[in-house]
Amino acid sequence: MARPGDHWFDDQAGPLVRPYARTGGRTMGAGHDLDMLTVVVVPNAAPPLRRVEPEYGDIVRLCRLPLSVAEVSAALRFPLAVTKILVGDLISDGILKFRAPVSPDTAPGDLNILRAVLDGIRKL
Repeated sequence: MARPGDHWFDDQAGPLVRPYARTGGRTMGAGHDLDMLTVVVVPNAAPPLRRVEPEYGDIVRLCRLPLSVAEVSAALRFPLAVTKILVGDLISDGILKFRAPVSPDTAPGDLNILRAVLDGIRKL
């Protein structure tokens, strides 16, 4: 039995709590098509967190500033698939807002516009 302060993982064996246990055995999220580049943030008017699992609280604390799903996954040291499910739960609860990355099909096609934007940024 682990004592307070003991690590719940062994470098050789990995974490003792397996990923499927963190998601309640779910392999699919709450219906949000989250990409690893999707940016998530806790808005100022977010409702209180009602989930008791510590992973959700960790995500909420991390997302006070906008982060990508990949950054949240890396910070928590969770697999990306697990992070997507947990983040999706918080989006469904209205605690997180998300912005999907721009797909190449919807990006501006005029290279001159992109060069002008880049020049403007360099002048700052």
